[in-house]
Amino acid sequence: MLILLPPSEKKSELPGPAITLYTGVLYTSLVWDQLTAAQRTRGAESIAIISAKYGVVRPLDLIEPYKEKIKNKKMAPLVAKSLDGVETELIIDCRSSTYQAVWQSPAAITVEIKVFTKIDGVKKVITHMSKKTRGEVTHHLLKSAKVPNNPYELEALISQKFECELHQDSKKKPWVLEVYC
Repeated sequence: MLILLPPSEKKSELPGPAITLYTGVLYTSLVWDQLTAAQRTRGAESIAIISAKYGVVRPLDLIEPYKEKIKNKKMAPLVAKSLDGVETELIIDCRSSTYQAVWQSPAAITVEIKVFTKIDGVKKVITHMSKKTRGEVTHHLLKSAKVPNNPYELEALISQKFECELHQDSKKKPWVLEVYC
């Protein structure tokens, strides 16, 4: 399992491990400090954060605070070098569209996490709460007894905590797991 996360605009003022340097809502909802040592090990091995300054960083990589916007043309080769050929059965993409543009993961094994709400039975896209929900989804994945190996196993696992629906539009596009909050 590979979990792709965006960075957080909000950051600690002090250098440190990437997972604690990023302090935005996705990362506070991930609640890294409430995971067991084994769950943090799983996270360290399975999370890849796409950074506007550093390219791909892992949770325990030591980084300095920064204020930069992603420059896709500059960062794409660096991210591709780190992620092309990654060996995993499942990629869970929690990135925003801006960060998805930096590296296209293999569609057949990728599930994008998209967050919605229902108002009077009508599906509505949400933005800010999507970061919180993606952090909670990541936390749930790291805490689970079983690591999902395919989109169906991912849906079964996430459906334990959230209402969700799995979709595959075509084999050329990633799967989509719609998560409702």
